[in-house]
Amino acid sequence: MANLRQKLIGILLWSLLFAIIIPALGYAIDDAIFHVRKSAGWSPYGSVVVNHYTAIAQKNGKTQLIFDPPAPQDCVNSWVPHEGLQPCWYLRKHPEQRTDI
Repeated sequence: MANLRQKLIGILLWSLLFAIIIPALGYAIDDAIFHVRKSAGWSPYGSVVVNHYTAIAQKNGKTQLIFDPPAPQDCVNSWVPHEGLQPCWYLRKHPEQRTDI
């Protein structure tokens, strides 16, 4: 019984390691690369053309869509968001931006 308990605790600790430490390490490396690119004069920023539209829910249950013209949106060339900007890979994959009212 004690041996099984030790194995389960070991599995739990390794699971926590992979669930918490590895993503935190990935974010730290991505953040370091972002700041190195920014300080070295290499542009870590990009731009993607997105189609934005507003969806307005009406009282009769229908939705009115108001489309804006396509416009470039600033983004960051990294895995995760930095400085309030979304990653460019995400915007390229989701070029339609919807705002619900």
